[in-house]
Amino acid sequence: MPHFPVNHPARPIYRVLAGLVGLYILVFGVWGVALTWGDPLFDRGDAWALGLRTNLAFSLASVIFGIVLIVGASRRGNLGHHMNLTAGVVFLATSILMMAVLQTEANFLNFSMSTVIVSMIFGLLLLGTGLYDKVGTDEHAEEERRRRHHPVSEAHR
Repeated sequence: MPHFPVNHPARPIYRVLAGLVGLYILVFGVWGVALTWGDPLFDRGDAWALGLRTNLAFSLASVIFGIVLIVGASRRGNLGHHMNLTAGVVFLATSILMMAVLQTEANFLNFSMSTVIVSMIFGLLLLGTGLYDKVGTDEHAEEERRRRHHPVSEAHR
């Protein structure tokens, strides 16, 4: 059974961090849509927004993803926890996939190496925030703490 800390004391900081990542992605997407409006959806042109190359498809996806991340960060329950874990994996997988096709015609989101690096960083940040922002009852949090500090588990460290 995986272990996710429950009611971690730094949870509000992690949620703010996830919200800031979402805000950056939203601003990037809106700026990218404004720059690429009227271009073909999967254009491989030279449009750059906030230091990242983009096209209309990537910008529209970024607007949607940014809104989703901001909504997840603003919720008090475990919705944000699950959204951040999922978004982290999606960002990491997308960045690796797009890096594999960077110099080919299959680069349909018009990624550059800087976009790959930022996507990997965002994926790691979101995955990290998802690991530590789980919410539970005080009893559940205490049970997790006891299990983590149980004498048997101490002997296996």
